[in-house]
Amino acid sequence: MQRMEKIVSLCKRRGFIFQSSEIYGGLNGVWDYGPLGTELKNNLKQYWWQVTVRDRDDVVGLDGAILAHPAVLKASGHVDTFTDPMVDCRTCKARLRADQLTEKNGVKQCPNCGGKDLTEARPFNLMFQTQMGASADPASMAYLRPETAQSIFVQFKNVLDVSRRKLPFGIAQIGKAFRNEINPRNFTFRSREFEQMELEYFCRPEQGMDLLVYWLKERIRFYEEIGISRKRLHILDVPEKERAFYSKGTFDIEYEFPFGRQELEGVAYRTDYDLQQHIKASGKSLDYFDEETKERFVPHVVEPSAGVDRTVLALICDAYDEDSAPDEKGKMETRIVMRLHPRMAPIKCAIFPLLRNKEALVAKAREVQALLRPHMNVFYDEGGAIGRRYRRQDEIGTPFGVTIDFETLGEKGDELRDTVTLRDRDTMKQERVAIKDLPQLISAKIR
Repeated sequence: MQRMEKIVSLCKRRGFIFQSSEIYGGLNGVWDYGPLGTELKNNLKQYWWQVTVRDRDDVVGLDGAILAHPAVLKASGHVDTFTDPMVDCRTCKARLRADQLTEKNGVKQCPNCGGKDLTEARPFNLMFQTQMGASADPASMAYLRPETAQSIFVQFKNVLDVSRRKLPFGIAQIGKAFRNEINPRNFTFRSREFEQMELEYFCRPEQGMDLLVYWLKERIRFYEEIGISRKRLHILDVPEKERAFYSKGTFDIEYEFPFGRQELEGVAYRTDYDLQQHIKASGKSLDYFDEETKERFVPHVVEPSAGVDRTVLALICDAYDEDSAPDEKGKMETRIVMRLHPRMAPIKCAIFPLLRNKEALVAKAREVQALLRPHMNVFYDEGGAIGRRYRRQDEIGTPFGVTIDFETLGEKGDELRDTVTLRDRDTMKQERVAIKDLPQLISAKIR
């Protein structure tokens, strides 16, 4: 866990992730993303949207509301069955999920204090309730959605009509979801407020199992493309007894976090269960008419569902590294470096004038900043020794650094005028590059 402690410390120190409401003692299971965390999270969501929706002809988008009508979640089964068995420890007052209890000599005990004085397990609904309107009565009750999928199913017919897509096709959504976790833990991995990237891919019944395998491969490829090590990714074929009763097949994509192997994403073949439930409950038609075969039927669906926050945490854990590098005097020291894939890195390029008190260097550095800014997120830094500036950027995962020096000004010959040194974060090697070539050169490396 020492590695995890270092990662949590780095996240706060450098502005990736903060405890929510920290000045008031914090809100358990809720997190705020700082400047760098926000950029990293946005890069992840934008890339997922690009490859899932914009690069395909068979997927369209939706942005459903967070507030859900109770009837929607009643039909989906969440109101009646979305519960965890909960136990209280009378000794240390901890509230625990029943499956978190440890067992010694056949006796259940509290994992916190070892106490055996436990309450009976009782159901605990994981949904957040709220009131809509001025009156607080059962008719005004609503829920914060526990998943984004249901708005896709409820809006299936509307999206089908306006998008004029033929099966198979998908509806994608990125959005917030809320679960009143009994015991949030492992930093941002299990939170009460989180974001999901979900796709509901509708198909004919006979296509379901093949598309389940197809989307599993696509999702593994996605994680590799954002820089997560394939050797730390594992595929769990969920046994039938552990799957939802309506699922004909489910794969969990797991990642080796410092605190153990945990689920990043589920890819499930949900059959036609959700649409059928909403048809029964609403009395409305949610079927599909095939123009070629003249068939009318309720589509089946394959659902790849990924956690944004869990994936951000996996990116950070996978990228964190320590190696050795020389300081400004040539002495070797430990270097913390975040080896984020360039397309995920919050800042793509840092710009350094060699000296802050040399006007010509600063002016030229600002020109380079203005040149690159339309193409990528850049950061200007003129404070401290150049080696220390490199270290600060290495620690937050900036893949490239551009240094403007006296050679840039032509003081060592006209052949080097308007050239800069381009430094690579991972190898720490530097090459001389013409300023005019920087946008194209760096853009090619970060996409």
